Amino acid sequence: MVKKSKEEKMLTETELELINILWKIGEGTVADVLQNLTKERDLAYTSVSTILRILEQKKVLKTRKEGRGHVYIPLLSKEEYEERTLRHVVDHVFDGTPMALAKQFINTTNLSKEELAELKKLIEQAQRE
Repeated sequence: MVKKSKEEKMLTETELELINILWKIGEGTVADVLQNLTKERDLAYTSVSTILRILEQKKVLKTRKEGRGHVYIPLLSKEEYEERTLRHVVDHVFDGTPMALAKQFINTTNLSKEELAELKKLIEQAQRE
């Protein structure tokens, strides 16, 4: 079994939902995050505050004291998390074989002709590098 460091652990669905908001708005308070939740999502102020503090403990966010509250700022970029997640999926779902992921992606995704052309360009560019 592959042992994960704290930095490699995947975020929970709710943690990811909240950090996605912070990635979108740049930084924010608990109130800012609550304001940006979808209307269907009903999370209490204390729940959001607790989850943001957990993300701070995981070193995914940092805080800046502002008045009586805190402003949460992502330390981990969306791109870094996407890369980490993809590596995790390749390693743990596709037995470390990126080609298996690529085949599954192409076989199960309805890519348009334009998207396939773009994918082909990306492959050609990678071959030149």
